[in-house]
Amino acid sequence: MDNTDQFSFEDLFAQNAAPPRTIGTTKRGKYDFAVAYPDPGSMPLDGLIDGLRIGLAEDGNDMALYYNSQGYAPLRQLVVDKLARDRGIYVTPEEIILGSGSSAPIHMIIETLVDPGDVVITADFFYAGTLGTLRRFGADVRGVDCDQEGMIPDSVETTIQNAIAAAKKPKFIYIVPTFQNPQGWTMPLARRQALLDLAQKYGIAILEDDCYIDLRYDGTDVASIYSLDETGCVAYVGSFSKILAPGLRMGYMTAPRPMLERVLGAKSGGAVNTFAAIAVHRFATDHMYSHIEEINEIGRTKRNTMLAALDEHFAETGATWSKPDGGLYLWLTMPAGTDITTIRDQVLDRADVGYLTGVSFAADGVSGRNCARLCYGYNSPAEITQGIALLADAFRHFGVI
Repeated sequence: MDNTDQFSFEDLFAQNAAPPRTIGTTKRGKYDFAVAYPDPGSMPLDGLIDGLRIGLAEDGNDMALYYNSQGYAPLRQLVVDKLARDRGIYVTPEEIILGSGSSAPIHMIIETLVDPGDVVITADFFYAGTLGTLRRFGADVRGVDCDQEGMIPDSVETTIQNAIAAAKKPKFIYIVPTFQNPQGWTMPLARRQALLDLAQKYGIAILEDDCYIDLRYDGTDVASIYSLDETGCVAYVGSFSKILAPGLRMGYMTAPRPMLERVLGAKSGGAVNTFAAIAVHRFATDHMYSHIEEINEIGRTKRNTMLAALDEHFAETGATWSKPDGGLYLWLTMPAGTDITTIRDQVLDRADVGYLTGVSFAADGVSGRNCARLCYGYNSPAEITQGIALLADAFRHFGVI
């Protein structure tokens, strides 16, 4: 058939349809520093299978039903207990919505709050998944300056005031306060309180994304912003993906009830996968905290290995990098004027090393051509050492260092 006879959808797409994405599998490097995967050998497969077997014996018949849209009730209770124990958040199972990872709750919250042109305040570089969703709904994303302790309160307030002066009062502030993705910083208590004070002063909501909180290798946890709030302006999102397996796609959210009701109205597809929820619940009930200790030992070793490799191969280049207390990545900043964005695919082809550049995370869509997020969760320590050496060699080859 001649191509001119092919049906075309071009005139049918909705005005707010998502932009197209390339179909197919993205090439991964042997040294995959691009994506924040956990250690593949640390996934508790036997424990998940045992938990699933027990759970199906007890509740398997309920899989014949379309479950409550908020998700499997026993897992929601486990989330309630975990939030109270770990984050000082006291809610009921009715105030928890389970979602496909943390990205689904974030998507629902953004869909519920954002109209095209609405201002949302973020870090200057922040999680690319949330950035993509904000752009999908037409948000006016305004990144603020950050330092080693996170978003700078004065910069946040100036951004709020400028938006209000232009009759565009911000809808909310999006923040990953612990092991921020991609920069790796953790916001101290005083700055969290300052951010909350600004939100309350100007009547702005906060979306707190706490999905990396369990991956702490050094130091002590800082109180959640949600636990500091007495006015009901904070929505909170967490995840099991980073401590169990991303492939399980299991996350959760809580928020003040009026917000939860509207978010639940935006939820499509019914309840999160009950089969996976049963496995997560039965495993986590008995083994979650011992498993977190195990994976954090692994993560600490890998982080230290990447830091040592950067010291060895990048110390004389003028580069700097973050030294996070946890999480799965660090932030590499090459000297100003350096461009490691245009050579990324060439580095992947030459050295088999993958990384994501700062532009992928930039609120303004253009900054960070000299920056990269380097993830250390997936590769072995030996591979991390090799990969950083190959990355430095590739940068030299392409004239970056």
